[in-house]
Amino acid sequence: MKLKKVFNNNAILVIDDGEEKVAIGNGVAFGKRKNDVINKNKVEQLFVMKENEKFQQLLNRIPEQHFIISEQIISYAEEYLGTKLSEHIHIALTDHISFAIERMEDGIYLPNKLLNEIKILYRDEYEIGTWAVQHMREQCQLDVPIDEAAHIALHIHTMKLKGSDYSQTIKHTAIVREMMQAFLEKMNLHIEGDDIAYQRLVTHLHFALSRVGQYEVHEMDRDMLKMIKTKFRDCYQITVQVTDMITKKYGIEFPPSELGYITIHIERLRKL
Repeated sequence: MKLKKVFNNNAILVIDDGEEKVAIGNGVAFGKRKNDVINKNKVEQLFVMKENEKFQQLLNRIPEQHFIISEQIISYAEEYLGTKLSEHIHIALTDHISFAIERMEDGIYLPNKLLNEIKILYRDEYEIGTWAVQHMREQCQLDVPIDEAAHIALHIHTMKLKGSDYSQTIKHTAIVREMMQAFLEKMNLHIEGDDIAYQRLVTHLHFALSRVGQYEVHEMDRDMLKMIKTKFRDCYQITVQVTDMITKKYGIEFPPSELGYITIHIERLRKL
């Protein structure tokens, strides 16, 4: 493993087995010059980075401490999840962490309106986010809000090797929140996000949005659907109203069976 380029004291570009790779480790570049042999024991992370130039541009414009904090969060996340994340996480999360720290140092705090939904839908990622928040508080001596855990959770979720698109994840989470608000408003209910019935409906809506137009929908027996329409008439009408709103606004159409399943969930909410 030979050194090709130094990004900063803790990140370098190396040639390993004839391939360019990014090597990350505490002080891995200290006292090193081009073509020097790198001790593999000093390397904590080694990966192929397709965006080397973008990575270097980012590292050139942010404090090295921000990069170190981000890498510590990434390492914790991969250990917690037991899997490697996409190499793009080293750009996406580092950029986010650096910008967030700069904002908070300027006294600018951005609430995450999707906090409750993210906490429910991405439990493992959110746990990583809460660890990251505490880590940032200790390293930067900043009052980092818990909202930041949700921002980090989304980045972690979308950078799993089989993860989804970041913008699509945010869109679906925002739609779930919009639907939940509409359901509660129409039923004149106020329910906390940690209620089990609330969490079940949030989770169901999330997977319903993922299935629509992409996967085979679980069909409900016609007689069962007819019974639900009759027995839970008011809740079914609310379901129709809310899903029609989403169809008109986002072009997402829910099949009849899905309306039946959603109706069952909001009937549970109504009984609380």
